[in-house]
Amino acid sequence: MWPVSRHFTALYFVRGLLDEQQAASITGLTMVKRRDFALGAGAVVAASLGGTYWLTTRAPADIFAACQTGAVGGDIGGPFTLVNENGELVTDTDVITRPSLLYFGYTYCPDVCPMDVARNAVASDVLSDMGHDVTPVFISIDPERDTPDIVGAFAANMHDRMIGLTGSPEQVAEASRAYKTYYRAQKADGDEFYLVDHSTFTYLVLPKIGFVDFFRREMSPEEMAERTACLVTAAARV
Repeated sequence: MWPVSRHFTALYFVRGLLDEQQAASITGLTMVKRRDFALGAGAVVAASLGGTYWLTTRAPADIFAACQTGAVGGDIGGPFTLVNENGELVTDTDVITRPSLLYFGYTYCPDVCPMDVARNAVASDVLSDMGHDVTPVFISIDPERDTPDIVGAFAANMHDRMIGLTGSPEQVAEASRAYKTYYRAQKADGDEFYLVDHSTFTYLVLPKIGFVDFFRREMSPEEMAERTACLVTAAARV
């Protein structure tokens, strides 16, 4: 298991709700219940996405074929315009200046997002040890609560190179459509702690090339780093 304890406590510090001891205690008590719900929702989302579009193989001359273990969709990814931690509009070309691991989630997520984002942070460190400079990117799908400063603090506490992005509902929806992600807020009147159902893939995107591969949440940081290194090395040969 990768070291995520500091990422969980950082999450609650950012929210200003709990101290370290309380955050660790509450996370430990709710992880099983929340995780069961999240995994069940993830299975439904995966099934619905599978019925929406077919994953197709790339051309036979695909330089990344040796690094991939299965078919990868050729129509994932695209341009986006979002807002960074300073409240500035940024585009995909501003953000993806080096190999990047993109994840769509929200800072109020009780367990799935912190686990996934922490995994991506650890994978980035493993890649650094392997000689690859990779940027983890967190894109909020909850723009109503995730303001630029909240997303920025969340990202900074997760990893010193992580970029946090949010935007208007329209901007977030456009980025989500580009990467074929799913999200839906489970709002109730007066409930400020509502959950958001969402897909949980992490996307590897390379400058000037675009989307290359995606990683499921059950993949370990070491496995993710190994495959990312293979793909980044293959791209460098072009």
